[in-house]
Amino acid sequence: MANNNSNNRPSGFENLKYEIASQVGVNLKEGYNGDLTSREAGKVGGNITKRVFQVFRDQHQNQ
Repeated sequence: MANNNSNNRPSGFENLKYEIASQVGVNLKEGYNGDLTSREAGKVGGNITKRVFQVFRDQHQNQ
């Protein structure tokens, strides 16, 4: 996946994506990942959604 940062550092989302992929046992590579199954891609995407929702909920409970 292309990195749009001007200094070529991975974004927070990219870091999160690779962190979650390793946690759920999906071998995510930098660049093209078309060889992933739908199940593997869904594991990563679903867990990203869970994490983002959890952070949002935690931030709003503390207000």
